[in-house]
Amino acid sequence: MGSTREVYKASAGFPAEERFGLTAQLRRAAVSVPSNVAEGAGRSTHAETVRFLEIAYGSLMEAVCQLRLASDLGWLPPDDHESLRQDAEEVARMLSGLRATRQQESANR
Repeated sequence: MGSTREVYKASAGFPAEERFGLTAQLRRAAVSVPSNVAEGAGRSTHAETVRFLEIAYGSLMEAVCQLRLASDLGWLPPDDHESLRQDAEEVARMLSGLRATRQQESANR
């Protein structure tokens, strides 16, 4: 996400009974995005890097869905949801650009 820390902060106010539900799932998805980017960067081929970027993108979309649910349930203030959604859009653009670059580099080899 734009900031995994921001997701942690935003989800801190979710209901206590969601600690092992939506809160944990959202946080895992948010952590998965930069973790997969980092893991992909450490791979030896562009194809492997692209695969991890695709996983990161999937995790990002999962987090976006979960943030929407939290907003719909009234657990996430509209301003926080909008800010996190905008961050996610920016991250999605960056991931897509990086993926396209790596695919092009792979094709040129």
